[in-house]
Amino acid sequence: MGPAAGWIQETTGTEVAEAFKRNIKGKTILITGVSPISLGESTALAIARHGPAKLLLVSRTESKLQHVADKIAKINPNVKVDLIVVDLSSQTDIRTAARKVFDLTDRLDVLVNNAAVVTSARGETLEGIELQFGTNHIGHHLLTSLLTPLLIAAATASGERGTTRIVNVSSIGYRLSPIRFHDHNFEGKPIPSEEEPPKGIPAHMKPDVAAGRPYYGFTAYGQSKTANILHAVALKEKFLSKGIQAFAVHPGSIWTDLSRNLSAADRKIIEGTSTFWKNQDQGCATTLAAAFDPDLCDAEGPFLSDCHLHDVAEYAKDQVIAENLWQLSEKLTEGKASL
Repeated sequence: MGPAAGWIQETTGTEVAEAFKRNIKGKTILITGVSPISLGESTALAIARHGPAKLLLVSRTESKLQHVADKIAKINPNVKVDLIVVDLSSQTDIRTAARKVFDLTDRLDVLVNNAAVVTSARGETLEGIELQFGTNHIGHHLLTSLLTPLLIAAATASGERGTTRIVNVSSIGYRLSPIRFHDHNFEGKPIPSEEEPPKGIPAHMKPDVAAGRPYYGFTAYGQSKTANILHAVALKEKFLSKGIQAFAVHPGSIWTDLSRNLSAADRKIIEGTSTFWKNQDQGCATTLAAAFDPDLCDAEGPFLSDCHLHDVAEYAKDQVIAENLWQLSEKLTEGKASL
């Protein structure tokens, strides 16, 4: 029985990284969404203490990346850190960033898809995809597909099944919505009942086309977080035989800079959703467990919370739904995982 057996919601990323420091040492790790006051920052700092070969830090703002890199230099000046600026709402930007990653490394041991956006108002990516779905899932789907050769190279070199990992930072907020295959863009198109928000979601917290409200930010966020889990399901199915393991995680309830685009009313709603709020260090613990816990090498479940495997609703783990989402994602990225 590994150290995770005793971990609870108060467990910190510092503790998890210390427990798995042998699994971190010498690894090449890429983390998206790295900026001050973020889970990306706390994840990077916890890893940096234990001698990774290289950290590739990805975000849309160079100055914010540099701020985190400066902190890493103080913690462990021997860690090689590369900064990659990318806007995950631009597929052109993602392809450019992926080419840079190939220039910087010939292998990738761990990919942490951490970046996200949550917003009250409807927006779109440069390709016209609803912003939260397009950034939180489609952007990471494309980036992961482009970087898969580097992950396969790492898995082949290690020869250890399941130690090469992809970790999608999802949320328990997935419970707000399944994938809306008939209206993923929230354009007011009719959808079947199984794509509606689950029963029990208050009427004021979901779209209402008849009332002239085809979009609701939390429903869109829920769809994107369901997509993060299903992406892990599909990745596990497609690549575990090649030595690559995949998970999605709920980091816990935590205030970060992610909430900056929410309305005052939506921020108030979030304030009432938890009785325990994690700090930054506690918030990255489950991500680190998913990335480095050797007991998870052959785990079948796709989802972790508080460092342990947790079950999810059928619509977030069904293999057929996961494959349907994969096909939609390929269509929305033109099915081209080429640089």
